Amino acid sequence: MACLGALIGIALTSAISASFVHPHGSVLLIAAPMGAAAVLVFAVPASPLAQPWPVIGGNVLSALVGIVVARLVPVPEFAAAIAVAGAILVMSLTRSLHPPAGAVALTAVVGGPAVLQVGFAFAVVPIALNAIILTACGILFHRFSGHSYPHRAIPVSGKPLIPDEATPHPEDLDKALADLGETLDVSREDLDLLFGRVAYHAVHRRTRSISGDPPGRVA
Repeated sequence: MACLGALIGIALTSAISASFVHPHGSVLLIAAPMGAAAVLVFAVPASPLAQPWPVIGGNVLSALVGIVVARLVPVPEFAAAIAVAGAILVMSLTRSLHPPAGAVALTAVVGGPAVLQVGFAFAVVPIALNAIILTACGILFHRFSGHSYPHRAIPVSGKPLIPDEATPHPEDLDKALADLGETLDVSREDLDLLFGRVAYHAVHRRTRSISGDPPGRVA
């Protein structure tokens, strides 16, 4: 399904962008980082990095950072490093972290005359245009794929969670994440739901063991 989604998404993004790009001559039809964005949107739609705001906001903000750095730093080697680092900082501050956007910032610096000559317009066409179309394709595609996009943590239908005292409190989850000191590619809401389901099945497994019922999956 992810392959089909990427096929449709990139094809539509290229085709629709073409009607805007061709009149502008040498402007890029579609930015290469959109290929990586398509992997996130269609293969891992539940990832916080694949949500609409990171895809659109992260790419556009990173493009702007790259353009500014390219104008202020004349040495390409330094400009490339500063652009990517600056993009990460801006995306982190705006909660729009999106890995392919780092390549967008880099493209704004080393993309050659086709990118440099359009200046700040690069952030609009093709970057914003590509990102908006790709995100819209993701939303439409996942209506048929069975995935939630934009993603929402949805409890399992017909399988109520166990009492609150048996599941981790959100504050406990926050403290555990702080203890790890790492950024995980999963939302706190999904972790909370997952741990609740783990506790639910653990309780039923112990109950079956005590009662002597044969092991099996809980319906």
